[in-house]
Amino acid sequence: MVFDFSVALTWILFLALFPMAFFWLRRAWRILVGRDFSEVALRRGEPPPDPARYAPWEAAINLVAGGIATGVIVGVALAQLDYATWTAIAGSTIWCKFFASFILGRQAHLGAAKRPR
Repeated sequence: MVFDFSVALTWILFLALFPMAFFWLRRAWRILVGRDFSEVALRRGEPPPDPARYAPWEAAINLVAGGIATGVIVGVALAQLDYATWTAIAGSTIWCKFFASFILGRQAHLGAAKRPR
């Protein structure tokens, strides 16, 4: 194996899955078990007026994304997933999680009054 730019990016993607999976699963744990709604549906760092209403959705998004990322890590470590498959799953999971959290944050803040700047 020749170390070039694509190999470096592959390693960065694989190693980045570890902290992402940890933070996503930890956030799901905090929401479901700890009943901590401080990171639910954030918009500009602020939670919505009723974060408990959107907590199950945020927990589900984080739990699914963290579970898939953990599955990809295990699959790569056990050599069950080839390169094209695991990179496609990992990349799609990352983007879908970010878009789903973004959409949930905007949906949760729809009825909130706008802040004066």
